[in-house]
Amino acid sequence: MTKLHDTAHPVHDLVRRRWSPRAFSSRPVEREKLLSVLEAARWAPSSFNGQPWSFLVATKDDPAEYERMLSCLVPQNQAWAKAAPVLMIAVAKTHFEHNGKPNRHAWYDTGQAVAFLTLQATALDLGVHQMAGFSGDKARELYAIPETAEPASAIALGYVGDPALLDEKLRERELGPGKRKPLKEFVFLGRWGHPAKWAGE
Repeated sequence: MTKLHDTAHPVHDLVRRRWSPRAFSSRPVEREKLLSVLEAARWAPSSFNGQPWSFLVATKDDPAEYERMLSCLVPQNQAWAKAAPVLMIAVAKTHFEHNGKPNRHAWYDTGQAVAFLTLQATALDLGVHQMAGFSGDKARELYAIPETAEPASAIALGYVGDPALLDEKLRERELGPGKRKPLKEFVFLGRWGHPAKWAGE
């Protein structure tokens, strides 16, 4: 299933095609494609080129490891994410390696890495669904994540599957159009909350 967002202004086709599926096919993700999306994350920009991101990865090739990562998700997300052939947890290292000082941009930069990963996945006809619904504490315990790093997001990756496999509520969300605020609600000029006139009325 492909979605094309009805954007207000021209954007790259990858942006129009990117969405967050919950229905995933059982088709495995080829190793070269998995490496490709992680390579895209590698080239994201970051403060001081600190590259504070790490990715814990589990695939269905290793069922025990896959179940361990799946157990970090909240039950509502486990219900549909268990179909995805790849699960990940993105982790942000909260201190710079070059001087040990706190990196207040670590979460921002890790988000950029995931955004790069997501667009590369879209280019390869893969779907990505990022999740806040997971236990960072459980991930820290299971994967021995140090105190200098924070689990930031869980990720399901795979080929998009049949929405009919989802329950009715999730199926409606899967098939519905993407919704976004208009530019005038977040593009400001001169002061906070003052919309830039050129961003639309």
